[in-house]
Amino acid sequence: MKQLFLGFLCIALLQGCGSDKGDEALGTLERDRVTFSATSNEIIRALPIKEGSEVKVGDVLVQLDTKNQNAILAHAIANAAKAQAYLLRLTNGERPEDIASAKAKVDQAKAQLIDAEKNYRRMVELVKKKLTSQSNKDTALASRDSARATLNSANEKFSKLTAGARPEDIDQAKAELDAMDAEVVLQQQKLDELTIVATRDGILDNPPYNLGERVPVNGFVAVIQANRIPYARVYVPASYRVGFLPGKTFSVTVDGVSSPFKGTVRWVSSEPSFTPYYALTEEDRSHLMYLAEVDLPESAASLPSGVPAQVLLEKDNAND
Repeated sequence: MKQLFLGFLCIALLQGCGSDKGDEALGTLERDRVTFSATSNEIIRALPIKEGSEVKVGDVLVQLDTKNQNAILAHAIANAAKAQAYLLRLTNGERPEDIASAKAKVDQAKAQLIDAEKNYRRMVELVKKKLTSQSNKDTALASRDSARATLNSANEKFSKLTAGARPEDIDQAKAELDAMDAEVVLQQQKLDELTIVATRDGILDNPPYNLGERVPVNGFVAVIQANRIPYARVYVPASYRVGFLPGKTFSVTVDGVSSPFKGTVRWVSSEPSFTPYYALTEEDRSHLMYLAEVDLPESAASLPSGVPAQVLLEKDNAND
């Protein structure tokens, strides 16, 4: 008989607890999590900040190996310097020494043509006087024509050196230099990304990888809990959704804290979701819930993330 009485008492207590849950939006304390991923498959060389420490914007969280990327960047810089030198060569023209050498070859070719022309004329006169053969005349003619061709070639080379590069060649060289400069910027950016720095103030969470491990591309290497003050992420029953609006204040209780906090609703989902496992009661198993976030005051800054929290709902708020 005594055991039967205790059984009825337990059922009554559970029913009482279950009915109270209808006036609460259950959830946990959370902070925004900022995750940092690796852009290259490299080894972790340094973890300068211990987990759980406060970090500021710009603090180095993870240092990946930079040897390979430094070599790639040096190669890109060398290619850019090569393209710059080639462009300068086209725009500055040839060296004075090369122009002087080409001019000397023109003068030499002129002198050879004059000599070959005189020799040919002599052979013509000698053939007329029948003092030499026709073959000697033909040889002199060929020598004269060869000397004339040599002069024309020397003149063309001299004109090319003094005229400068074609505009199309200069444009092509400029485009090549722009491409090399862009490659240098890209490789420098990749090098900078191997040093992972904090982009927000917060608390460094447990790093997924240890010192000396090789991380995969896009693998998470650091996580920061960004908010200094946590917020309550709770599930609001559908029957209270109408009165649970952004800007309204509610009492928020946190497990382990005796006094409630005044929280302000900052966001409520517009689409319902199924009741999470930790918010289920026997009466509300099939009810839909609305995910919401409630900001807490400054006095809650020291509370850890993940602690269960409850937003106390009131019937009056549902009818506002």
